[in-house]
Amino acid sequence: MKSFKFLAMSAMIGSALMLGACGSDSANESAENNNGGNAEEAAQLEGDVKIDGSSTVAPIAEAINEEYAATQRDVQVSIGVSGSGGGFEKFIAGETDLSNASRPIKEEEITALEDADIDFTEFEVAKDGLSIVVNKENDWAEDMTVEDLKKLWVENGSVKKWSDINPEWPEEEVKFYSPGTDSGTYDYFNEVILEEADIVKENITMSEDDNVLVQGVTGDKNAIGFFGYAYYLANKDELKVVKIGGVEPTNETIESGEYTPLSRPLYVYAKNSALKEDEAVYDYMKFTLENAGEMAEAVGYVSLPEEKYEEQMKTLEELK
Repeated sequence: MKSFKFLAMSAMIGSALMLGACGSDSANESAENNNGGNAEEAAQLEGDVKIDGSSTVAPIAEAINEEYAATQRDVQVSIGVSGSGGGFEKFIAGETDLSNASRPIKEEEITALEDADIDFTEFEVAKDGLSIVVNKENDWAEDMTVEDLKKLWVENGSVKKWSDINPEWPEEEVKFYSPGTDSGTYDYFNEVILEEADIVKENITMSEDDNVLVQGVTGDKNAIGFFGYAYYLANKDELKVVKIGGVEPTNETIESGEYTPLSRPLYVYAKNSALKEDEAVYDYMKFTLENAGEMAEAVGYVSLPEEKYEEQMKTLEELK
């Protein structure tokens, strides 16, 4: 199984080759490309940028940071992965500058930020298709409906079996692998599939680390799990993705919205005061918007239309 650090670094190599700007002067040329002038003329910054939040957004953030480090070696960027909810907790506490999220901010979180006198701006960086996956040896669950998923995942006081969905399926207990409750992926699944009902209590493993979920599903023939599209792509040789209503998650079906209701936007929330007062934070956010589309595609997500990034760049510039 590939780790995302390896995947991100591999993507950087491929990206650099496609750009055709590699070689012994790649760091200087990267600085020129991203700062609009010669490397010698580019403003070299110092500082710290603190980020936490969604594990789904993390691969994009890590890929962006690999590129950014070549242009601003003295800016130290830390990327934590405590889930969207955990990231917002740190954001509200004033511990981070940017908060990655795989779901929109909640009303209670907005209220908490207001109480803490923290103004923020929401930036959308990519699109994801929450992927339902089963073990490679599972030769029965090819296609499921939203109602099938509800029957499986909503707690009803009984141990769930595959035959509960289809009598022709095995009378074997289903083993569930879900993101933890601090995860934006869990929140999204809870909203569109569980509809706020309790998730199953038997035979379930929950983790904020999507790699734990991947390992669980690959190790059990009767397992089912869900996580971001990029984690499926990184492990597609070891997993089988389930169609939902006859539609498989792909770049095309996610971008078009055909893969419904599991297509969703991915976000970075930025603290306005940090953008205005800390040149390193502003520069990093600017670099993120300039490169999010390419990096999202490199690690397995779907980029936004270029106009969307341009609109958000104007928003960022107005904040400055």
